Amino acid sequence: MALELGLDTFGDIALGPDGEPLTAATVVREVLAEGQLADRLGLDFFGIGEHHRPDYAVSAPDTLLAGLATTTEQIRLGSSVTVLSSDDPIRVFQRFSTVDAMSNGRAEITVGRGSFIESFPLFGLALEDYEVLFSEKLDLLASVLEEQPFRWEGTVRPPVESGPVMPPTESGRLPTWVGVGGTPASVVRAAQYGLPIVIAIIGGASAQFAPLADLYRRACTEYGHEGLPISVHSPGHLAPTDEQAQEEYLPHFIEQMRKIGRERGWAPMTEEAARAQLSPEGAVYCGSPETVARKIVATTRVLGATRFQFKYSNGHLPHDLRMSSIRLFGEEVAPRVRELLATDDA
Repeated sequence: MALELGLDTFGDIALGPDGEPLTAATVVREVLAEGQLADRLGLDFFGIGEHHRPDYAVSAPDTLLAGLATTTEQIRLGSSVTVLSSDDPIRVFQRFSTVDAMSNGRAEITVGRGSFIESFPLFGLALEDYEVLFSEKLDLLASVLEEQPFRWEGTVRPPVESGPVMPPTESGRLPTWVGVGGTPASVVRAAQYGLPIVIAIIGGASAQFAPLADLYRRACTEYGHEGLPISVHSPGHLAPTDEQAQEEYLPHFIEQMRKIGRERGWAPMTEEAARAQLSPEGAVYCGSPETVARKIVATTRVLGATRFQFKYSNGHLPHDLRMSSIRLFGEEVAPRVRELLATDDA
């Protein structure tokens, strides 16, 4: 498969000129502008994540994707991720099949547990049900995705006996991925259902995830689903030079990681630790177009990935810098990646 290149955002809330956080409504409109730019640049995918906390503006990615469905022409539109544990799989399918109709078949879903737990108390769910909620809801979603009459029974909701869920897709299949971290059980479960995976690499060396990708491929073979794609999601930032990119990115990255660290009891991130993530082996793709292109090629080669999703929004990084990063990704990184891959193949 040819390598696809796309973008991810969580709608991170940046600061305005007065140093105060922008309104969520402003950020939502910025995300729409960023997705429209990605489409004009000819990128393959634009993903919007779901969160339920004040540092991110997006809690309903499918609604923003519906807006992009009617204001873009070719780019694929998906979630990054839909928190399936705290949602209803049937409604998830209905919302995204509607986006699929609006976009002439360009919608995708990526389901996962998410990185935070705010949705559990918000929707009246118990954290002790964390595992069973996701596993059973993924099982129900897999039934719905067949777009045929089905019967399902579990413990987290009443049994379902239904005809095809409306509206069906024109293609007969809504592309659906499973977002995974570093858990072997997660990739094996995705392989069991015949669903492609998005490996979220947000820390450590990308090469550390090669055994996970290999396990997924072996499990796919065992379950009779060979040839499924693998995508990689990682954060980063682009500027004309490595030095400028790091100067623009690092303060926001370090601040964001320290905030999350305070919530989770981690030691504060040092500048040295942050810069280590920007190294050729690290999880952050920050630098000039040439630097980032070469790093993407190295990662996708070692993992056998067929898509790379560049998470360009990071903490308080402002909209103008996000837009310039997107332009560089589309105009310089994407063609350079394909050039390098073609040279390697030759």
